[in-house]
Amino acid sequence: QVQLVESGGGSVQAGGSLRLSCAVSGFTYRSNCMGWLRQAPGKEREGVVVFYGGTTYYTDSVKGRFTIAQDNAKNTVYLQMNSLKPEDTAMYYCAVRPYIGCRQALLERDFAYWGQGTQVTVS
Repeated sequence: QVQLVESGGGSVQAGGSLRLSCAVSGFTYRSNCMGWLRQAPGKEREGVVVFYGGTTYYTDSVKGRFTIAQDNAKNTVYLQMNSLKPEDTAMYYCAVRPYIGCRQALLERDFAYWGQGTQVTVS
């Protein structure tokens, strides 16, 4: 059974940092396209980053501030978020899909499985 469980969200002041975690089970994330997406109130869900193998694509608004990390032993992927801005406030989700079409998924947001989300609030 595929499961993705996010954690690490919270409230932080502008300029601060947070690290989100996504613990996965039921599949091998290294063989699939993983993504972090976010949705702010009243807005459409937005792709933040997608990655497969050694290739990572970030949306322009987070380049240089957000970084992906992985812990294979823990089957966990991380989203390190630095220099946070109020516009980063959103519910953040991790998701997985087949690796084919991974880059396009950043815009198309068509993932097969999703976590429940973790809230990030920047003030």
